[in-house]
Amino acid sequence: MDLVDVLAYLVVLGLFIQLFPQVISESFLVALLTAVVLKVVLELVLWVKKRIVSRIRGAQRRSIRILNVAVLLLVLPGSKLIVLELIDFLFGGAVHLGGFFQVSALIVALMLARGGIRRLIADPAGPAGGDDESSVR
Repeated sequence: MDLVDVLAYLVVLGLFIQLFPQVISESFLVALLTAVVLKVVLELVLWVKKRIVSRIRGAQRRSIRILNVAVLLLVLPGSKLIVLELIDFLFGGAVHLGGFFQVSALIVALMLARGGIRRLIADPAGPAGGDDESSVR
């Protein structure tokens, strides 16, 4: 799934580069490397968010729950700023993802593409009868 995610991220990033003048990548290779970095960072952010949500659900005391909600509210916009700064640090002027709102829209689009591709690829019922090679013989 990781390769599929990176390819989906590359397509979405390419669309953003074409549609929004603020989103810039100097070459295909830089866009591919940016997609890989986005994959790694977004997986880490999703892991952190899931941990925080599980701590919110598992909290016995209201004060702990409120504290974890506050942390989650800091992580949500903070993750976009981390993406901006990391991409700037790694690629300098070769990649510009726009501002906070463009990055937010990009991340939402990346997550939607990731979910859509995973649903498209997933086959919960398994192969249908008559589709396997043994029935051809």
